[in-house]
Amino acid sequence: MNSTQITALIIILIYMAATVVIGLYASNRKKNKKEKQSNEDFLMASRSLGPLVLAGTLFAANTGGASTTGIATNVLKYGLSASWYVIAAGIGFVLVSFIAPYFRRSSASTVPEIISKRYGKGSHIITAITSITALFMATGAQIIATASIINVLTGFEFNIAAIITAIVVILYTMGGGYKSVTAANLMHVMFITVGMTIAMFIIVNNEAVGGFSALFEKARAMSDASGNNMNLVSMTKIGLPTIIGYIAMYFMTFPTGQEIVQTYCSAKDGASAKLGSIIAGLVSAAYAIVPAMIGLVAYVCIDGFGVDGPQKNALAQATITFAPAIIAGIVLAAVVAATMSSASGNMIGTATMFTNDIFRPYINKGVKDDAKEVWISRIAMVIVGGVGLIIAITASNIISVMMGAFALRSAGPFAAFICGIFYKNVTKRAGFYSIFAGTAVAAYWIYALKTPYGLNAMVPGGLVAFIVIFLVSAIDKKMGVKPLPMIEFTEK
Repeated sequence: MNSTQITALIIILIYMAATVVIGLYASNRKKNKKEKQSNEDFLMASRSLGPLVLAGTLFAANTGGASTTGIATNVLKYGLSASWYVIAAGIGFVLVSFIAPYFRRSSASTVPEIISKRYGKGSHIITAITSITALFMATGAQIIATASIINVLTGFEFNIAAIITAIVVILYTMGGGYKSVTAANLMHVMFITVGMTIAMFIIVNNEAVGGFSALFEKARAMSDASGNNMNLVSMTKIGLPTIIGYIAMYFMTFPTGQEIVQTYCSAKDGASAKLGSIIAGLVSAAYAIVPAMIGLVAYVCIDGFGVDGPQKNALAQATITFAPAIIAGIVLAAVVAATMSSASGNMIGTATMFTNDIFRPYINKGVKDDAKEVWISRIAMVIVGGVGLIIAITASNIISVMMGAFALRSAGPFAAFICGIFYKNVTKRAGFYSIFAGTAVAAYWIYALKTPYGLNAMVPGGLVAFIVIFLVSAIDKKMGVKPLPMIEFTEK
């Protein structure tokens, strides 16, 4: 390793250590108060999050490896329009802000729990299983991204880097629960937004890059092997169907993604949930161009880079090449921050669903035992980290893993969730069939049809789920089946 790599590695290790310390501090502070920690304290931060902390937690939970290294990698194929992956997330947060208060007012803790309030046991079980499986996959994707950075930076074997990553995330997440995650997320957001933005300006203004004007001029002149202009500065190259698919994906996956829903449910009130979602959306949309610009520098200004196709180390390579050692460390620590915060949110979400939707109702016979559930939650986090590590070692494409996870957890339950809140004529059978049908169509769209037209699987899956839920409800109504009672919400 050269001096730049060593300095960057030291900064990343210090950052990882600081994250663990925050988790342990959050846990010990609760103990020092000599208060008994309930499972709601541990997993829901006592439902006390204000709009700013909630916005930071939403942003950090959603901004993972795909939103940093993934965007930089895809610049070669889509130009700056690769940033739509995160711009769409910002739009999604703003759209979901209108229904965010319902999460807090539902007095629920998980997506399956909200589903069960309207549709009962069958829909509850299938949603819990698909949601937990999806979070296993998402955790693996974040470990892939973090381990890839450490691998590129240090030369450590990928598997060793993945093991280190999994251990660190498990330690600080299970140490203090959701309060430690929200506390660490404040640090994560600063590194991701402020740190990476400052680093982008320093990288672009390096003498070898020549500033934004020179960078764009070089980018506009680049052609592929066939002599066709690559349109690397285009914001529309990715195509309208993909952009629409991204927006639909986020609008559907945020209300059905446990790590996001849990944050809304942890708000101190509905107004905080709505405002926090809007703030997270604005920050996400503004941040999106940063990793894309750094990726553009890699493909335009490093000779021969990208000749063999998109490079997953584009962000890391541009940073190491064009940034001072300390700045390189900050950028790569920001990527680690993004992936670790997403992984920890996934672990917390899985632990919450397992204890609330499987352990308590079906294993512990409906008996609530806080002391036992806290330990069950911690064990679940270790299992999630372990399974995520296995996925990281056996898979390689972070975008494909995340798309599979999003489709699995959202295509089916989204229609049932929306109708469960707003549609008075929905029936129990309709909810169950729509969840099953939407999930099946999304899986077929991805794995059998290979995502035709570049359209995200949640669009056809979600459409089928809505058709099924309205059609079956109408059939049931004609057969004399009474609609399910509406969910009762609190006023707060």
